[in-house]
Amino acid sequence: MSSLFAPLKLRDLTIPNRVWMSPMCMYSAAADGPETGVPTDFHLTHLASRAAGGAGLVMVEATGVRPDGRISQWDLGLWNDEQEESFGRIAAAIRSYGSVPAIQLAHAGRKASVDKPWISDGYLDERDGGWTAVGPSQEAFQGLSLPTELSVAEIKQLVTDFAESAKRALKAGFEVVEVHGAHGYLIHSFLSPASNKRTDAYGGSFENRMRFALEVVDAVRTVWPQDLPVFFRTSATDWLSENDDDPRDGWTADDTVRLAKELQAHGVDFLDVSTGGIVRDAKIPARPNYQVPFAGQARDQAGIATGAVGLITDAHQAEDILKTGQADAVFLGRELLRNPYWPQQAASELGIEPQWPAQYGYAVQRRKK
Repeated sequence: MSSLFAPLKLRDLTIPNRVWMSPMCMYSAAADGPETGVPTDFHLTHLASRAAGGAGLVMVEATGVRPDGRISQWDLGLWNDEQEESFGRIAAAIRSYGSVPAIQLAHAGRKASVDKPWISDGYLDERDGGWTAVGPSQEAFQGLSLPTELSVAEIKQLVTDFAESAKRALKAGFEVVEVHGAHGYLIHSFLSPASNKRTDAYGGSFENRMRFALEVVDAVRTVWPQDLPVFFRTSATDWLSENDDDPRDGWTADDTVRLAKELQAHGVDFLDVSTGGIVRDAKIPARPNYQVPFAGQARDQAGIATGAVGLITDAHQAEDILKTGQADAVFLGRELLRNPYWPQQAASELGIEPQWPAQYGYAVQRRKK
């Protein structure tokens, strides 16, 4: 049987296959007013169509746990009743096609309050609907504003915010919650020495820099049912320390293994392994499978289930990643934007009968005869 289309059980949840939709920001929610952060008909169509296309798990984009946690004004949020109610129909639609509804909870930290990427991706101040970004230290992401350094009390409140958002995600019907600890956003910026210059209990040593991440995970795990899994997304490397030509100190693959062991001890079931995002100018050797070895390393050395991401576009490529034990699942991003039915077509290529919705399958099977 194909590894790509074998089910995967995490705790008591069985995910029907291992082709999963990666969280991708769409910048399509209302920027202000009572509909701020509320998913729209666009989000419903966007996410449900990938479930109909055969993805075993569909992950909602980075969703702000509070208003200043959004990357942009147009991002989704989950801090009020209206947002929760609207997310309910998203989760139900995903589930109706046999896919598992998942959501990524996030705070953008020092990379917050920016324009839509197809316009400028630049910082927007309060005159343009933006806000002051926050971070572990007053260290700006290149090209953006200087963030306000978070106090210990504010850090503690953020931990609570993640937990409250997770409660709402559960009530909305999601079966997987993912804590976003990657791509230079708030949790990653605490982890990395490139951005965390604190000298208190949340900075300095490796143990101190991972403290915030573990506190968030503990808070989320406390409110999330024991029979459902918690995911954590990591940037396995900043692409700094591994580069002999770059003098900057950054987060490394070995750091990720150490963190993965701690995350697992704190109740995380799955590591979603990406890379980069802490600085703009890191030299990243982007090519097919360039991030896969990091998923393999964490899986082998920490004993945690992992997902591989990045430039995975071919069915046989994805199948090989799983068959060779480099990951337990693959996340597809832009490839699913290009082709929402990639999983169905990949099944056919691998000799597996696609699991079309009945309304589609009837017509597809007739066409084959």
